[in-house]
Amino acid sequence: MAPDLKSDSSAPQPPAKPAKDAKKKKDEKEDLSEEDLALKQQLELYVERAQDSDPGVQRLALESMRQEIRSATSSMTSVPKPLKFLRPHYGTLKAFFQKMPESELKMYMADIISVLALTMSEEGERESLQYRLLGSKGDLGSWGHEYVRNLAGEIGLEFQKRRSEEEYISSLMDLVKQIVPFHLQHNAEPEAVDLLMEVETLDILPKFMEKANFKRTCSYLLSCASYVPELEDISVLDIAYQIYSKFEQHTDALRVALRLGNLQYARATFAACKDLSERKQLCYILARQSETVELDDEIPMGDEHRDVLQDIMNNTKLCEGYLTLARDLDVMEPKVPEDIYKAHLIDGRASAGASVDSARQNLAATFVNAFVNAGFGQDHLMTSPAESSGSTSTGNWLFKNKEHGKASATASLGLITLWDVDGGLPQIDKYLYSTDNHVVAGALLAVGIINCGIRNDCDPAYALLYDSVTKDDPAVRIGAIMGLGLAYAGTQKEEVLELLTPIISDSRVGIDVAGFAALSLGLVYVASCHEDAAQAILLAMMARDNDDPLARFLCLGLGLLYLGKQDAAEATFEVVKTVNEKISNYCQVTLESCTYAGTGNVLKVQKFLSQCSDHLDKGESHQGAAVLGIGLVAMAEELGSDMALRALEHLLQYGEPNIRRAVPLALGLLSISNPKINVMDTLSRLSHDTDSEVAMAATISLGLIGAGTNNARIAGMLRSLSSYYYKDPSLLFCVRIAQGLVHMGKGLITLNPYHSDRFLLSTPAISGIIAVLHACLDMKAIILGKYHYVLYYLVLAMQPRMLMTVDENLKPLPVPVRVGIAVDTVGQAGRPKSITGFQTHTTPVLLATGERAELATEKYTPLSSVLEGFVVLRENPDYVEDHLN
Repeated sequence: MAPDLKSDSSAPQPPAKPAKDAKKKKDEKEDLSEEDLALKQQLELYVERAQDSDPGVQRLALESMRQEIRSATSSMTSVPKPLKFLRPHYGTLKAFFQKMPESELKMYMADIISVLALTMSEEGERESLQYRLLGSKGDLGSWGHEYVRNLAGEIGLEFQKRRSEEEYISSLMDLVKQIVPFHLQHNAEPEAVDLLMEVETLDILPKFMEKANFKRTCSYLLSCASYVPELEDISVLDIAYQIYSKFEQHTDALRVALRLGNLQYARATFAACKDLSERKQLCYILARQSETVELDDEIPMGDEHRDVLQDIMNNTKLCEGYLTLARDLDVMEPKVPEDIYKAHLIDGRASAGASVDSARQNLAATFVNAFVNAGFGQDHLMTSPAESSGSTSTGNWLFKNKEHGKASATASLGLITLWDVDGGLPQIDKYLYSTDNHVVAGALLAVGIINCGIRNDCDPAYALLYDSVTKDDPAVRIGAIMGLGLAYAGTQKEEVLELLTPIISDSRVGIDVAGFAALSLGLVYVASCHEDAAQAILLAMMARDNDDPLARFLCLGLGLLYLGKQDAAEATFEVVKTVNEKISNYCQVTLESCTYAGTGNVLKVQKFLSQCSDHLDKGESHQGAAVLGIGLVAMAEELGSDMALRALEHLLQYGEPNIRRAVPLALGLLSISNPKINVMDTLSRLSHDTDSEVAMAATISLGLIGAGTNNARIAGMLRSLSSYYYKDPSLLFCVRIAQGLVHMGKGLITLNPYHSDRFLLSTPAISGIIAVLHACLDMKAIILGKYHYVLYYLVLAMQPRMLMTVDENLKPLPVPVRVGIAVDTVGQAGRPKSITGFQTHTTPVLLATGERAELATEKYTPLSSVLEGFVVLRENPDYVEDHLN
């Protein structure tokens, strides 16, 4: 019989295992090269001699051991050999240390044990730090990077422990003051900042700053500001401002001052900047943020320079720059609504429906025409001369609209001549004397629209509007009040306060007029925490029965006064709780969402989400405001907005109908003028929803996310929607509005309230967007009712999405620039590229959301670190013309 090979071969295997282990140990011993074996024996001898009774022998042994460890620790790719060989002696050295008398030698021993603890210490024991504090006060860096990083981590934990037990922390601070300069010298700026933040002494950072490392340090500080708790973010930005000021980076310092909302800092920066061209750049930044610095005698300069700077700050150059961009891109030719609808691309049934000349469709065409030709100063419906062939004359088009439609049609003239105060006002003037009150109301609103974001020494808006605020006709009053709100948004003009406060307080005035007055007051005093304005609105809310849909504008006006001011609204919040129950909840949510707008506060987002989880009666409208609140708070940074998008998806699945109606609007807010594919697909799905209000909100939001982008995919979706809803006038109206928004300014305008690389939030811009979104919460009563002109509040957010380079005399200067997707390079080693997938163009160029530009050559140096809007260039004296260029 054949032997069983399988059993024979497996039988001797178990006893072989221990032999294998013995062999392995033997191999390991033999693995050590002669050099390593010699080092191991040498170190063992040092350990033995370090415990000698003779101090001289001890000193020599410790010095030699110290030398060996230091020379090996310089590279930290693996555990250095001296540390590896000294591991078995860690306990021996610790025990001997306890017996040593106090002396310099004991400190040397503590240093060595501290370094050994790097690999030997138990989790949470912090022995490395413990022995470092007992050791010498010598140079930390000589022990290597890894040791210093480990020490920094242990200091953070020890600081928390000592702080909670109220023990002394001065010894830790001495170490911190050694570690921070070491990190800064070795390109580890983020670690230096983290350590100072952990031990709560960030204020000592500026004195360690040098020219080589301040930019990287500041960029890390600024990105941290979005993620630290409230109040702490202010101190982080404050330190960044001090560092920028120390190194005379005036444009960056100004941006930080504007982010802080600190106009004293802005003024100090302006005064510290002595270079005229740089001051011009500062004025462009202030104009984009709708802020002004008073150029009085304390800021010395010549009168002609003062006039130039004041002009830039007043934004009077905006129209000129915008039209230069339009001419450069060859889009000056006016467009008519039919060019946008592209009815010939749709199947037969829709085009048949579109040809019916209904007042609702004419009104939609009015808005489309206004949005598309915004700022170009000419169109084929409102400004074309009567005799021009093939076009509808102004008068004819105006009277193709019914009653309140005429107001929007006349107001559209303001949007067409946007920012061009001198050229637009003469065209509107004739309508101010019309016998039709709706036309007059529209003309007054147009005056406000033209002056939006522009300051003028003659102040024409107030002169033309103030008289009509007290007229009898409500439509005229609303036109004048809205006009004032748009023209003076963010200016805190006292005359407007004196004019509007009596209207808000007067209980005989209709709720519509009072609501618009409160909203205009909120816009003019946005983010100012103005007590008199807040008091007037609160008293009006207490005195009225707030059933009307327009009562929400009272709440919104109050919220805008505290926009982004966080805790400043606490007292007002308590008063709101006592107001009429019907409006109290809505007002509380609106106030809270406005006060934390753009802060990214996670706790507030959670609070709004929990309010959305309640199942309430049908009459409750505050949940819609809570949904908008989620978008408003989370829009501050990319991570928060992505998380909010996921939360909103859940609300769509499980929320009540009134919550589902607000979700599309929140989605629109989170990616405004930024057509993300996932948001686009969600909104496209919702635009076919069985609930018509959800479908309307989704359709308007499609317009908002594509606003001013000419996005072909959204345009295609909207065309197919116009065919789908050709029998439903309300939904078709929303589709048309969305089409107008997508092609806004022929693709040259953005609604994004964030600018300067998403660093600054323009308060008037976000206010205008919030006003429209709150109006859309009750689409049928407001947008589809007689208050459709609320859509013109979007003008506050409209800005050219351009990069215009000018020379030091402010003349356009075409230069090659690379435009690509912005890359976050904060905290990265070396000099990584800040854009990816770029194309090279010649300025002026368009910048989409998330794009960044940089100069393609070094012939000029920009006076601003962020290339957006108007950028002043200066010739680089060191530039050498290269034959390849």
